[in-house]
Order: sequence, then C-alpha cells, then structure tokens
Amino acid sequence: MARMIPDSIDFDAYLRDEYDGRAKVRPASEFADDVVRLIHGEQETSGTATPWPKVENRLRFRSGEVTLWAGVNGHGKSGLLGYVVLDALVAGDRACIASLEMLPEATLGRMCRQAAGSNAPTPEWIRCFHAWTDKRLWLYAHQGQVHVDRMLAVARYCHKELGIDHVVIDSLMKCGLAPDDYGGQKNFVDALCALARDTGLHIHLVHHIRKGESEKSVPDKFDIKGAGEIVDLVDNALIVYRNKRKESQLENATDPRAVDELAGIPDTVLICEKQRHFSREGRINLWFDRDSQQLLEHPKSARRYIDFSSNEWRTEWRR
Repeated sequence: MARMIPDSIDFDAYLRDEYDGRAKVRPASEFADDVVRLIHGEQETSGTATPWPKVENRLRFRSGEVTLWAGVNGHGKSGLLGYVVLDALVAGDRACIASLEMLPEATLGRMCRQAAGSNAPTPEWIRCFHAWTDKRLWLYAHQGQVHVDRMLAVARYCHKELGIDHVVIDSLMKCGLAPDDYGGQKNFVDALCALARDTGLHIHLVHHIRKGESEKSVPDKFDIKGAGEIVDLVDNALIVYRNKRKESQLENATDPRAVDELAGIPDTVLICEKQRHFSREGRINLWFDRDSQQLLEHPKSARRYIDFSSNEWRTEWRR
C-alpha cells in the first residue's frame, strides 16, 4: 500500500545540500547531445505526459523542473494535481505527496475514486488499489506548518532513499512562511529549483491566487499571491480555474436546450501561463466528473479505471 514518510525519520542528514559545486564545472562539449535533442525536438517528448491525449507534447513534466500549480481556494488544484500524479504512477513513475492541508486518508480516498472511475469502489478494490501503489506512491504524513528546511530535507530523502520522480508540496503557505515574507518565499522557491536541477526531481508546488472582485473572473499569473519572483523562478506556471459562472447558469437553467449548450462549456480550465524551455502557453479545457472526481478531456469522454493486471487505464471492464 502507499507508504507513509513519518516525522520520526531523522532528516538531519538531508538538511544540507551535499552536491559539490566543483562537479558542475564541465567542458561545453559534454552538452553536444543535449543541444542536438533540444534543437531537433527530441526534448519535447521527454518527461511525463498529462492524462489528456489531446494535449500531446504541449505540456509535459520533465525531470529537474519545478511546476507551480496556482488557483483560488476551492477551485480544485489538489484534485487535478492528484489525477496528474495518478496518471504518472500508471506510466511507471514514483511520487511522494506532502499534503499538508489534508489527512492522508482524504488524499488517498480521492485518488482511489479517480483510479476506480467510481464514487464508491468496493472495499476489495480499495485494498487492491493500495497494494498497487506499493513502490509507486508515498505520503509525507504531516499536517500543518512545516519548516522550509524540513521540506527540502524530505525532498532530498525522497530522491536519495526512495528513487522518487515527483514530489508534491501542497501548499507553499504551509511551509512556515508568512504571506508577506516575500524574501523567504523567493529563497525557498529558489532552493526548490536548485534541488530539482541537482537531483532530477520534478517538484510540484501548490500555491494560491489573490482574492479578486469575483472568483468568476479568470485569473492570470499576476494574480498569484506572494513574491513576484515565484513565477519568475519556476520552470512552469499553471493556473487551475473552476468555471463558477457555468455552475451558476446550470443551477438556474430550466430549458433543456440551454442545459445541452452549457454541457459543452468546460467545467475547469488548466491555464499554462509559463513554460521556461518552450514557448507553448494557453488553455486546456476539461470536464469534471463528480462521481469519479476525474477531469475528462471532452464533455462526452468516458470515465477510466486502472487495470492493475496490465498497469493501464481502461474504459470498459474486462471479465
């Protein structure tokens, strides 16, 4: 089952960055193959894909990068990111989630529904899911504030001892930094970026959007809370926007034709505001299936479930 990383582990050995700067001084010729891949497009297909085939290579989660996931409280950042992590596990990656705002069973309960494509998978299926997560998924079993040095140490431990590919930190404001501590926020995000580059981890950092006049307004990167350097430092900046306007219209709609028209409007929009190494930005329209908690790529897309025997997503149950 999904393993817990408790606070009882001695993280002191992982507080310091052990990477010797001398090892980074290398001749330019060593990078020839990397430059070939960059210029001829091979790097575009590296990293972990999103759960949505229509996105293709316009967005991928590459090793050595930090992705910022921002959004208004209650707009589904954690749920969408959990679905992305689940898809990464199916692809063979390893992940650790530090869900500092939720109990482990709440985080895993949502991911279990997403994995089953069902609101109420059977107890047997739930146990099979947790057995499947073994050697794939870990949780840092801590709720509440955690010091930035401890969070960095946990990430180093995940890389060194567990061979993890993705570390999720949910969220920045739970890392012991005051909302107006812009210097501390900048330094922490800078340290995360350095750690990702040095280890090859992909670090997913959840953050919040400033409250505007209305949460029905679509935010952009300038609405992200805290130090402006946060967006400058990370490799990728994504905003999760829940379409509250559509929800209000559906509540008041009485004409079946109007309901059908609204069904074609996305429930959630994933907005790519920045990709440092690629100029691709834009919106990914998604539809929320309430029972399974899955984010679907089309309004009529079928729910999926994980077939544990083949380690693949399927849309039809096999006998």
